Amino acid sequence: MKRAYHKWFSASLHRNMELLIFGHSGRAVLFFPTRMARFFDYENWGIVEALQHRIENGELQLFCVDSIDAESFYNPWIHPVDRIDRHKQYEQYILTEVIPFMKIENDSNIFDVAGCSMGAYHAINLALRHPTIFKKVVCMSGRQDLTRQIEEFRDLFDGYRNEDIYFNMPLQYVANLGEGYDLDAIRKIEIIMAIGQTDPFISSNREFSYVLSSKGIDHRLYIWDNYAHRPRYWKQMVQLYL
Repeated sequence: MKRAYHKWFSASLHRNMELLIFGHSGRAVLFFPTRMARFFDYENWGIVEALQHRIENGELQLFCVDSIDAESFYNPWIHPVDRIDRHKQYEQYILTEVIPFMKIENDSNIFDVAGCSMGAYHAINLALRHPTIFKKVVCMSGRQDLTRQIEEFRDLFDGYRNEDIYFNMPLQYVANLGEGYDLDAIRKIEIIMAIGQTDPFISSNREFSYVLSSKGIDHRLYIWDNYAHRPRYWKQMVQLYL
């Protein structure tokens, strides 16, 4: 299996960023890490290995990017405005640096996006905000609204709200989408969500599924037994859904 490490100074983030590529061709999958995790964790957890056969066969090419969640959503020392602003810079890094890089490395012109846990939030938010880029989004054990307190998972903006926060919370902005170009583009994306039966985020996944259905957005929601918010479950999920 071809493996390549890349690092460059990001003009969007003003810091070095790293990523790993697995594979040589096929559908290009932008793969976001879990909460405050690293670009190499999916490899260390055996999730990349679970896809080895398809990667070696040229069906998939994974682009495992790094996280800056500790500098944005999970940085309690800065104001919520600065948290969402840092996230917007991260989005620009993905859009203006990573996506063009993927186009150079992969000539299939078919781009998917996926993630587990916090990575699932990044995946669905990016896909719905920029629906013409991606053909498919896979969200495993995801959270679609970071402003909600869910058990021990706090509101990541401490009650503060503004327009930027609203337009980065899929559960909020999708509910208010009107008919038009954006909604038509979203309807063309293959959307898959998988969540454990006892995962704290299951209620928000069910609610989001209802919102998607109300907007005529085709999708699939798979409910797994137990908590299923662990790498050993994600290894099974990627084999089924990617």
